Amino acid sequence: MTQRFPNERFLSGNFAPVRAECDAPDLEIEGDWPEDLAGTFVRNGSNPLFPPRDKYHLFSGDGMIHAFDIEGGRVAYKNRWVRTGKWELEQEHGRALFGTLGNPMTSDPIAAGKTFNVANTNILFHGGRLLALEEGNPPFELERGTLASIGPYDFGGALEGPMTAHPKIDPETGEMLFFGYNVGGMGRPTMSYQVVAKDGRLTRSDLFEAPYASMVHDFLATRNFVVFPIFPATTSLERAMKGGPPIAWDASESSRFGFLRRNDPIDAIRWVETEACFVYHPMNAFEDGDRLVADMIRYDGAPGFPTPDGGRPDPRHAEGRLERWTFDLSGGTDDPEIEILDDLISEFPRLDERFAGLPYRHGFMTSTTSPEGRNAIFDQIAHVDFATGKVARWHAGEGCLVGEPIFVPRAADAEDGDGYLLSIVFVGPENRSDLVLFDATSVDAGPRARARLDLRVPNGFHGNWIPA
Repeated sequence: MTQRFPNERFLSGNFAPVRAECDAPDLEIEGDWPEDLAGTFVRNGSNPLFPPRDKYHLFSGDGMIHAFDIEGGRVAYKNRWVRTGKWELEQEHGRALFGTLGNPMTSDPIAAGKTFNVANTNILFHGGRLLALEEGNPPFELERGTLASIGPYDFGGALEGPMTAHPKIDPETGEMLFFGYNVGGMGRPTMSYQVVAKDGRLTRSDLFEAPYASMVHDFLATRNFVVFPIFPATTSLERAMKGGPPIAWDASESSRFGFLRRNDPIDAIRWVETEACFVYHPMNAFEDGDRLVADMIRYDGAPGFPTPDGGRPDPRHAEGRLERWTFDLSGGTDDPEIEILDDLISEFPRLDERFAGLPYRHGFMTSTTSPEGRNAIFDQIAHVDFATGKVARWHAGEGCLVGEPIFVPRAADAEDGDGYLLSIVFVGPENRSDLVLFDATSVDAGPRARARLDLRVPNGFHGNWIPA
């Protein structure tokens, strides 16, 4: 018999999982929903099927996809679990079998030798396939319309190792650029760099050695460069087998950035050493002459992870803020120029993806004035205008929380920032969620429209817009 979930930080409030899949074919609309907007907003997140065996980590929950189909001023909703091999095995046995983050020391013997894949971090459509992503495994394919699970996808057997949950789509070529870390197993410094053409064919696959083994969540890509950031969120199977944390923040290590021209051989990577810090997500990066500019949410530690001895790090190190790092591509200096762009605790930075890797004007993110941002809890949507330096915000209201903002262009040839912004908002006082829509550059004016759900969408990770 299924047990109640424990009252832990990331299993309660709007992190608490929902235990049902459902369809809502015609949501109630408030406000002026644009009738010309047509497509699907999809978002992934952690939604464990069963209570955990040990101390829960937010990255360990089974993936659940939330999809809003939008056409003709109407909005429909559905949610589906990603039925990975892990999900199927635990469903069969009626309980959790894998330890947190797949820890073999706390897993059931039934899970021995089985793959820990939760496919819970991101979801995107590329090369005609809808792919749910998490950084420890290959993508997991779903049917575009129904969200039915198809299975792991390895690009026709060409994929080498795991794939990041944060690939970059080149808006000029349609290529998907990505990397993988811990290739060959937990604690190995081997990484991959791979490229998939617009039509879905994997056209490049290279391996290289990072300076040390770490959790590499995201990376940077511009028109001519890819940059692999190595932060001291170290990974170690040996440490885990001794009862320690498999991923730990080791402040004694420095950060490294590996620069590679996209058409150069893999052994041409140039490594730059910088101060110990951590970045989950960049907003964007672009070239400016012989400089590379990277706008990133920077932390002083790795939020959610202990020190190597299992200790709790300084909670202030879990406060991320938007910074601009400017690197010298000529090699004249390894020291980046660093500028703080916003003072508030922020996360989930996004942009008009048609300008990914290119100079851009408009960025978007979640933020908060509360220390609760340390717990991935945000109550504001922010618009950053890099031309004016202005940051405009909308506060969701007392007890309400916002999710990652996704930009949708008004037309294929619209200017940067000319379009809509979509976000899932948890309406705390009513214990349910809305899909809210803004005019993207007027966020501080509040939502233009809402599609009301009678149920709750748990706080999640990342999503994307799929045009009709």
